[in-house]
Amino acid sequence: MRYLLTFCLFISSFNSFADIYDSLYEKAGWPQQQAHFASAVKHTQLRYQDTLPNVIYQALVENSNQRFAIEAMHQRGQKALRQQLDNPTSALEFFESTTGRKVVAAEIAASHPEQLNHYAAGLPLIHAEATRRLLIRHLSQILPASQAGADVSLALGSVAADSLSQMLPGLMSTEQTKALLNTQRQRLINEIDTHIDNTLLHIYRNLSDAELEEFVNFAQSNAGQAYYQAALKTLQASLGEET
Repeated sequence: MRYLLTFCLFISSFNSFADIYDSLYEKAGWPQQQAHFASAVKHTQLRYQDTLPNVIYQALVENSNQRFAIEAMHQRGQKALRQQLDNPTSALEFFESTTGRKVVAAEIAASHPEQLNHYAAGLPLIHAEATRRLLIRHLSQILPASQAGADVSLALGSVAADSLSQMLPGLMSTEQTKALLNTQRQRLINEIDTHIDNTLLHIYRNLSDAELEEFVNFAQSNAGQAYYQAALKTLQASLGEET
């Protein structure tokens, strides 16, 4: 009887921990971000429609709809977060805080399709005092923002390459395709890095200096670093990339 009770307590503890991962996934804004990405996929599909032969375009649409289906992205992302983050408690506490909620709201707003369309030509130059710029510089050194931006930008491009290879076997080997995407990814990272401070100033413009400092303190903590390392892997997994 004692062993049965111990086993039940263990299962209860495990389920509670699993619930923490689910809560963190929700509180950190992953479902909304993936919904915004799915909208961007649809928009990008339309842009390809007039530039690709119809048979290749249809393959791209089918492949991208399958790979970027909302439920599929959720399942891959949730699984990766559990695998990559040993302890979700501290991250959940931050994202449930007032500042954490403002951080998530700012990130979700920045990825909204209307915002992306509005700033398609580029973000305005944000002017800020030295203290705020220093806080943003700390963030840019910790957050994997450039890597994440490059991964998102390349996600549909990789499907287009896969679709083209599917329709024209032998055009490019898997190794050649991967090497090309890696080269493009690094180029995009370098390009995003040149504007990263201004981008973060824009995204988090509604946070006060005190809130921004609280965000920096979390991001620099061991728990914050562990979360953002796991977050990049979670993003890559939700996009269907090999990690």
